[in-house]
Amino acid sequence: MEKSIWKVNGVKIECIRGDISNQPGIDAVVNAANAQLRTGGGVAGAIHKKAGPGLQNEGRKYAPISPGEAVITGAYGLPNRHVIHCLGPVYGVDTPSEKLLSSCYKNALKTAQEKGVGSIAFPAISTGAFGYPSEQAAKIAIKTVYDMLKEPGGIKKIRFVLFSKKDYFIYKDIIDNMTV
Repeated sequence: MEKSIWKVNGVKIECIRGDISNQPGIDAVVNAANAQLRTGGGVAGAIHKKAGPGLQNEGRKYAPISPGEAVITGAYGLPNRHVIHCLGPVYGVDTPSEKLLSSCYKNALKTAQEKGVGSIAFPAISTGAFGYPSEQAAKIAIKTVYDMLKEPGGIKKIRFVLFSKKDYFIYKDIIDNMTV
């Protein structure tokens, strides 16, 4: 497994290649959700498949959500305590897409802090079926997370979980070349 680790303001940031639905030791995983918080393809499909029907049942009370919004549920069959569902923007449709994508990460981190989550794992939100270009999305995700880390909070570990080798190296290169 490819893995890179950095430390920013006392928070460990990891970038790994892997499956977002298999993140033991992480308090909350982020679901790149659809507005109805139902099972789907990609990240949402993987998370719902492993979590089981309880995840979709609980999600019904929060649906629909809007682009940039985040809500938290239990994790059911996943090896985590929580799932934080974020609806990323559809590239070229939901505007302003950069602000909406940044809001996903901000709102997920705020929600995590409110619930006392100590570690969180993010997928590459909006880069699959929603068509967001991987490099642009990675820059927004990483900058947003770094900006949020300027304020003290309870999160001690943030993990970016990238399914493809290409996305892993995009994230790794951006983080390697950042000045904090």
